[in-house]
Amino acid sequence: MNLNMKKATFSVTCAGFAGFAAGGAQAQSSVTIYGIVDAGIEYVNHASPGGDAVRLVPGARNTSRWGLRGVEELGGGLKALFQLESGINTMNGQFDDGPGAIFARRAFIGLKNRFGQVTLGRNFTTTFDYVLPFDPMGYAPNYSWVISSTATGGRRDLIFVRSSNAVRYDGTFSGFKFGAMYGFGNVPGSMKTSAKYDFGLGYENGPFAAVVTFDRQNGASGSVTPADTTDYIQGMHAGVSYDFGQVKAMAGYRSYRRAFHTAAPALRSDMYWIGGQYEATPMLTLTAAIYHQNIKDASDADPTLFSLRAQYALSKRTSLYLAGGYAMAKHGNPVSVSRDLTGTADTQAGVTAGIQQRF
Repeated sequence: MNLNMKKATFSVTCAGFAGFAAGGAQAQSSVTIYGIVDAGIEYVNHASPGGDAVRLVPGARNTSRWGLRGVEELGGGLKALFQLESGINTMNGQFDDGPGAIFARRAFIGLKNRFGQVTLGRNFTTTFDYVLPFDPMGYAPNYSWVISSTATGGRRDLIFVRSSNAVRYDGTFSGFKFGAMYGFGNVPGSMKTSAKYDFGLGYENGPFAAVVTFDRQNGASGSVTPADTTDYIQGMHAGVSYDFGQVKAMAGYRSYRRAFHTAAPALRSDMYWIGGQYEATPMLTLTAAIYHQNIKDASDADPTLFSLRAQYALSKRTSLYLAGGYAMAKHGNPVSVSRDLTGTADTQAGVTAGIQQRF
């Protein structure tokens, strides 16, 4: 999610290491400090049964975060790398993922050469990274539904975002890119329990790009959390985009299924979205998107979100933005413009003005 950042970088050249054999080859190392600080003021109607709300919100355009990214040249085209990344709540200064979650966004180490990159640790999933370029709003909390298709009626059909205990591979070959991830369940006696799988295939040729992904998360029933009744959660995604120059068009699709060990019916839905970005001037970018979810159960809420955003660059690192969203659901079901909050009415509108700085 840190694409096209201008980074504050410091580099250290390591001329030999203690313990190496005499005359050992020198290695080049660098560490990059990077991050995003983002905050906004939001107005929403139907915020509660009592009425509307005006509130300060963290990370309305992108979640605030900071991180360290390092690489060491090992010779022969082989590199060692690591990344540590922490989410920050700009409203209170706490970690975004809760107390003690220091590097909950990313914490991995790996190796890279011309055949690809392999990492070990906590990481974003193949699906998350591959689908991101095909969301016009770029996973913005205000207002995109690609990560989570809204908390309609308290239900959230989520994209597979991150995995702990993960081994991940990524490679690019002649316009194609392939990614795969396996998350260990770390449950004695069972390789299946709590295990996670993720595969992605992408293609890019000039202005055209496309991607497909498949992921599956096995439940933990009967092991670390016996109360978990989930058998598995499965997702499939597809996305296409075409860059016309000043205008870039994008569209995407998600199939979601959550099955249970019990007699409870599976939760199923399809998500569709379409939109684009228009570079009105080198400093002003306009974005529009429509998200629609087809919920395949008795509620038949089928919510839809219309989103708009104008972003004005004050510099290469600092920008102002104004975003608006309008959500609606069928048959009186509650809906929210937020991807995380449950609504109190079958429509909701929100407007956010914010500022963001990248470093």
